[in-house]
Amino acid sequence: MSKTDKILDIDNLSVHFKGEQGHTIAVDGISFFLRKGETLGIVGESGSGKSVTALSILQLLTKSAHYPTGTIQFHSEQGPVEILSLEEKELLKIRGNQISMIFQNPMNSLNPSHRCGHQVREAILLHQDVDKAEAKNQVLDLFKKVELPDIERIYNAYPHQLSGGQIQRIMIAMALSCHPKIVIADEPTTALDVTVQKSIIKLLSDIREEYGTATIFISHDLGVIKEIADRVIVMYKGKIVEQGSSEQIFSQPKHAYTKGLIACRPPLDKRMHRLPTIEDFMGTDDIVNNPKFRTISKSDFEARIKKLDQNETLLEVKNLSKHYPKTKGLFGNVKEWTYAVNDVSFTMKKGETLGLVGESGSGKSTLGKTILNLIPATNGEVIYKGQNVFNLSKREMKSLRKNYQIIFQNPYASLNPRMKIGTAIMEPMIVHDLHENKNIRKQKTIDLLETVGLSADHYERYPHQFSGGQRQRICIARTLSLNPEFIICDECVSALDVSVQAQILNLLSELKTQFDLSYIFISHDLSVVKHISDNIMVMQHGKIVERNNAEALFSNPQEVYTQNLLNAIPR
Repeated sequence: MSKTDKILDIDNLSVHFKGEQGHTIAVDGISFFLRKGETLGIVGESGSGKSVTALSILQLLTKSAHYPTGTIQFHSEQGPVEILSLEEKELLKIRGNQISMIFQNPMNSLNPSHRCGHQVREAILLHQDVDKAEAKNQVLDLFKKVELPDIERIYNAYPHQLSGGQIQRIMIAMALSCHPKIVIADEPTTALDVTVQKSIIKLLSDIREEYGTATIFISHDLGVIKEIADRVIVMYKGKIVEQGSSEQIFSQPKHAYTKGLIACRPPLDKRMHRLPTIEDFMGTDDIVNNPKFRTISKSDFEARIKKLDQNETLLEVKNLSKHYPKTKGLFGNVKEWTYAVNDVSFTMKKGETLGLVGESGSGKSTLGKTILNLIPATNGEVIYKGQNVFNLSKREMKSLRKNYQIIFQNPYASLNPRMKIGTAIMEPMIVHDLHENKNIRKQKTIDLLETVGLSADHYERYPHQFSGGQRQRICIARTLSLNPEFIICDECVSALDVSVQAQILNLLSELKTQFDLSYIFISHDLSVVKHISDNIMVMQHGKIVERNNAEALFSNPQEVYTQNLLNAIPR
C-alpha cells in the first residue's frame, strides 16, 4: 500500500479527561489508518473509546480533553494536515466540508426550532459560494439522493414532524452536502428499526460507490458492521485489541473480547438457555463445551409450548383500540383520527413470554401502555385474571398495580437523578404499604439489588454513578419490589450494548423462573424477541397481522410484512 492510499492516519493517539479526581484515560495509544474510498468499522462496548476517537478527529470534545501522545493526520488535496495542531478557525474549514459526521441520536441532532431543509441549507451556505436559491436546490437534490419522500414538505418540516428514519436521512444529506472526503458515522442505526437500519446501510454503501467517500462506521452491533465494513477495528477499554479484514474478524476472531462480542448476540439458527457474555469469554478458554450454554432442542421447545397452552389464561384483550385526533376543524371537531391501536384481540397464558414486534409507529408501546391502563383506551376490554381492568375504581387499580408492572426503554430517564437508588427501589413499597417498617424494606431493597447482580454498597449511590446496564438492573429491581406477576418490558434492552443486553436478557429469564413471572416483551429487535419469547405477535399499523410460536414464526412467516422484517435482520 502506498502512502497516497491513506486519507487519514492516526498514530499512538491517547485522550485523557481532566477531572476533580485526577484524569481518566479514554483512549490509550491507538494507531490505525483509513484508505480512500473504504469503510472502516470500529466496534466495542460503551466506554471502549470509539466515540471519543471519532470526536477527536474533528476536535469536538470538551475542553477537559487533552492529548498527551499521538497525531491525527488528514491527507487533504493540499497536502497532509495535522488535526491536533489546528486553530479553531482552520478546523471550521474542515468540519462538515472535508470531514463530516453523522451522530447517533437523530432526534437530538437537529435544532427543533428550525425547519429541516433550512438547517441543511445553512451547512451549504457556510462552505460554498452560492446564494440561498441555489443552496435550496442542492438540498432538494440531496433529499432525493437519500430517498426522502415528498421533499418539498420535508424541506419545510420541523424535526418533530418526521420519523427517526427520515431525520437520520436528513443528517446523512447534511453530512454529504459539501462532498466530504471522509464521513464519520457514529452509531447511525442504533435507535432505528431493522427495516430502516437496512435501508440506511444500503444508502451509505450506495453513496460510497457514487462519491468514493471514505467512511468510519462506529457501532456495537457486529451484524451491522459485517454488512458494511471492509476492515474492522475492535476497541476495549481505550485500546485496539484486534483489527483486520471484515472476513477475518468474523470468521477467525483471535481475541477473547472479539469472540465474546460476536457470541453474545442472540443467534437466529438456534435457541439457547443462556446467552454468553463478555465476562464468560474473558474468563475461560473452553466456552463451547460449557453446559450452561446448551441449546434448547426443537422438541423441548414444542413441549414447552404445549405445556403453556394448558395453563390458566392470565390476560385477555378484546377488541382494544386507542385513537388520537390527527386533524381538527375550525371549531375543534375532529376531522381525522390516528388509529394507534385498532381492534386488537389476543390472550396470553400464565408463565408465558409473549413477544410483540413491529416497526416504530406500529402501535407496540401504545398497546402496552393501554393494557396497563396508563393511557385510556378508546374501545375494548382488558381482562386480567378475570377482572376488567377498565372497570376498576382508583383504589382497586392501585391494588392491581402491585401485580401489573412495566419496565421502560430508557434507563437514564426512568430514575430520578436526585434520588438515591435505594430510596427509588423502596418507594413503591412505601406507596403500597408493603412490609412492616423501614428496616425490613431496606433489607428487601438490598436483597433485590443482589438479585439483579448489584451489591448492598450501591444502596446509597445516585443514578449518575451507574452505567446504562446497571441503571436498567436498578429499574428491574424497582419493578420487582412489588412482587408482580405480570411485567411489560417496553424496549427495555434496546438502548444497551449487545454484551450488557445479553446480561439483562439472562437476568430476565432467571427472574421469570425464580418469581414465576409472565412477560409481554416489546422490541423492534427480532433476534432478541426470538431468544426470549415463547410466542410472538407481529404488529403493523395498529393491528396484529400475525401470531405464532417463536420458532414457527421465524421458520415459516406467513405475512409479507413479517417476511420483510425477518429479511432485514443483520446476519
